[in-house]
Amino acid sequence: MAKIDLVMPKMGESIMEATILKWVKNVGDTVTEDETILEIATDKVDSEIPSPVDGKIIEVLYKEDDVVEVGKVIARISTDADASVSEDIVVEAPQPAKSAEPVATSVPVKAPQQKVSKVSVPSSSNGSTTRFYSPLVKSIAKQENIGTAELEAIKGSGASGRVTKSDILNYVKNRTAPSTNGHTNGVVHATTSSVAPAKPTVVQDHGSNVEIVEMDRMRKMIADHMVMSKHTSPHVTSFVEADVTKIVNWRNNVKNKFQEKYGEKITYTPIFIEAVTKALRDFPLVNVSVDGKNIIIKKDLNIGMATALPSGNLIVPVIKNADYLNLPGLTKSVNDLANRARNNKLKPEDIQDGTFTVTNVGTFGNVMGTPIINQPQAAILAIGAIRKKPAVIETEDGDVIAIRQMMFLSLSYDHRVVDGFLGGSFLKKIADYLESFDNKREI
Repeated sequence: MAKIDLVMPKMGESIMEATILKWVKNVGDTVTEDETILEIATDKVDSEIPSPVDGKIIEVLYKEDDVVEVGKVIARISTDADASVSEDIVVEAPQPAKSAEPVATSVPVKAPQQKVSKVSVPSSSNGSTTRFYSPLVKSIAKQENIGTAELEAIKGSGASGRVTKSDILNYVKNRTAPSTNGHTNGVVHATTSSVAPAKPTVVQDHGSNVEIVEMDRMRKMIADHMVMSKHTSPHVTSFVEADVTKIVNWRNNVKNKFQEKYGEKITYTPIFIEAVTKALRDFPLVNVSVDGKNIIIKKDLNIGMATALPSGNLIVPVIKNADYLNLPGLTKSVNDLANRARNNKLKPEDIQDGTFTVTNVGTFGNVMGTPIINQPQAAILAIGAIRKKPAVIETEDGDVIAIRQMMFLSLSYDHRVVDGFLGGSFLKKIADYLESFDNKREI
C-alpha cells in the first residue's frame, strides 16, 4: 500500500506558513486527483489545496485554524482504494503555546522587572537565534531596530509561541525606546526595561443601542497593513486635474467594436494604467522601495490595481510587466484579475511583487482621495470620478469656456525618498499623457 504525504505547499517567495481554514475532506474520505482536500490562508491570499493522486485520506495531522510551516506534512493519502483507516491513527494538532517562554539563546534575557538590569544585545535583528521568524517579522524588526534579544522576549500568539505580524506591531505600538548609552564593537547597551509594562485593561462602554461585529481575517490583515504603512512612511499627497474628454469620446466610439474584436469590455482603468507605465519610465525613482538607508529601484513595472470585494474588503492583484502590454493586453489582464478577485480565485503570485498601485475611487463616485501607500512601495495613485465641468480652453482665436470631461488625480508618496518636485512632476506627467491621448487611435 503506497502512502503519499500531502505537505503544506510554498505559496510564494515570502510565505513561510499558512493557516488551515477548512478541511473539505476528512479521514476515510476518498479523493480523486486535483479534487480539493482543504482550504488554507496566508497573509496574502486564500487558496484551495488539491489532491495530488487518487486515493483515500488515512491521516490528518492538523486541525482547522492551526498555523503550519511550509513543507510540513499535513495529511497522508493511501493510493490503495481498499485501504482501511487504522484504529490507532491519531489526529495531532500542535496548540499555540501562548504562555511559552522564549527560546534561550547565547544572549541571556531576563523578564522585565521593576529593577533595571543592563544586558548587551546585538543592534541588528539578524543575530543568532533558534526561534523561527517569518521574513515579514524580521523586516519589521529591522525597521524598528529591534535586536535579537529584544525580539526573543516578545511572546507570540502563533503556533508554538511564534511571533506573528500582529504580535510585533502591537509590541512596537507599546514599546518604550531602548536606552543607547553607548556602543562597543557594534553592540548596543539596552535595558530590559525597554519592554513596556502591560497597560490595565479598560472596559469601554459602547452604550446600549449598538451592534459589535468582530473583524474578519482579511479586515484584520488590512487594518494591520494600513497602520504599518502609516507608521513606516511619511505620507504626502499631491493633486492635479486632467481633461480626459478625448479618452471619454474615444472609448464611447470604439467600445462595441473593441468587444467584438477582442472579446473584452474596455474600461478606463487599462487606459489609466498605460499612462502610469509611460510616466514611470520617465520617472523611475518613483518605482522604488526602501530598505533601511538604501533605495531599491525596481526595473520591472508591476502595477497593482486595488479591487473591491463583495465582502467590502480590498485586495490588490498585480499586472506583471505592464509596460510590455498593449491596450488590449492590459484590458484582458485588468478584467481577468478583477473577475478572479471577486470570485476568490486569485493565486498567491497574482498579488505579489507589485511596484506601484492604482486605486479608482471614482468607482464610488468620489472626486479625489488620499490613499495609503501599499508597502513596501513608495507611491499610490488615486483616480477620481470623471465629471462634466465648464473649463477654459485655449484656442488660436483666444480662450473659450466649454463643457469638458474633467477628473482629479491624487498621488500619495513616501516623503523619505520622493520629494514634492519628483512626486508632483510624476503626477503631472500622468495627466499630460491622458490629455494628449490620440482620439483617432486604431483598435
